[in-house]
Amino acid sequence: MKISFIHLFRIIRHGWKNIWLHKLRSLLTVLGIVFGVASVIAMLAIGEGASYEARKMIESLGSNNIIIKSIKLPADAKSQQASYLGVYGLTDRDLRKLETIPSVMKIIPAWEMEDDVWYYDKNISARIIGTLPDYKDAMNLSIKTGRYFDEKDLEKSIPVAIIGSTVRTSLFPAEDPIGKTIKIKSSYFTIIGIAGEKVFAGASESFVAEDMNIAVYIPMTTTKMFFGEYETKRTSGGIRSWERNWVQYHRFVIQVSETDKILTTASLVSDILSQTHKKQDYQIIIPLELLRQAEKTKRIFNIVLGSIAAISLIVGGIGIMNIMLAIVTERTREIGIRRAVGARKRDIINQFLTESVILSASGGFIGILLGIIIPKAVTKFAGMMTLITPWSILLSFTISVAVGIGFGLYPARKAANLDPIQALRYE
Repeated sequence: MKISFIHLFRIIRHGWKNIWLHKLRSLLTVLGIVFGVASVIAMLAIGEGASYEARKMIESLGSNNIIIKSIKLPADAKSQQASYLGVYGLTDRDLRKLETIPSVMKIIPAWEMEDDVWYYDKNISARIIGTLPDYKDAMNLSIKTGRYFDEKDLEKSIPVAIIGSTVRTSLFPAEDPIGKTIKIKSSYFTIIGIAGEKVFAGASESFVAEDMNIAVYIPMTTTKMFFGEYETKRTSGGIRSWERNWVQYHRFVIQVSETDKILTTASLVSDILSQTHKKQDYQIIIPLELLRQAEKTKRIFNIVLGSIAAISLIVGGIGIMNIMLAIVTERTREIGIRRAVGARKRDIINQFLTESVILSASGGFIGILLGIIIPKAVTKFAGMMTLITPWSILLSFTISVAVGIGFGLYPARKAANLDPIQALRYE
């Protein structure tokens, strides 16, 4: 074993010496491997980052939830009066009917509006959400500081508020908000808690993500007491108008007892709502389905990226094979001398195969460094989240070594099969 190790060390040292004699040629040879490995790591890091944000955003809605949103349809000639009154969306009648579904554990309603939140001369436009204490657990809200409102606050319609992280940094950049008072319209609310930051990943074709960091949560009864009569509207020019608001609830969060019953429950929800609504002034969102779609998209994305990277690695492998064939031609006389003094075919194969692997492994190592730098640069300059996974580094390096073996084997065998006498005569 000791002799084998020493022999292997000599082969590697001799191979590295031969490669180092032609540094520029060796560097140009491994560029294909470098870019292939770097592209594998960088593209997978970008894909993993985007997928992580999407999964977090969807999971924040609750994988066992079904969310129903009220949608105000545009007015037409036959419904101008209804549109003027603002009658649309989810009602108490819907709530009572949906509660009869056996698999539904709980339904948490929410009433929402958008308005300015003021703290002295500072203000921010935020979503005001009136709901129940169970909304926190249903929507996976965390409380960073303070507390969430409870049943006592709800029962007595106490004007308390929990603010999102963006609201906190905008209105209270240098002080503790707990116990401070904010103004919404003409009403004042005492801050009792600060919600933890939530991942926000924009929009997709089937779902528009809402930035929960720009939100203020208050008890449902308090919302109805202060804001339940009218709803503020904004025009494109920023001018406000007041419109009679007949929507009872903007959102239902339905908690389902078991994950495998979500799709069946969603179908029943759709059937019930289609009976109670003449027009589809609601949208049903199933986070579990969105999560599955995101996972499917991620798999397709990885296959596409893997194919692109594989092409780069194959091109790099062809480059290594090409240069190794040239090296065999250059060192034909050396091969003849080695065979004449007793070297076996296996020794020649090992020598050239080792040099091929050294080339590909060196390219893989440089590619790993480049593949780690690129995602960090993307995160810093483009603001995109990237996530480098250990398996992508291990996979890309393993493939680079395998490319060296696969594309170096033919030149190595060709060198070993040279006729020693003809090789000695080669000039």
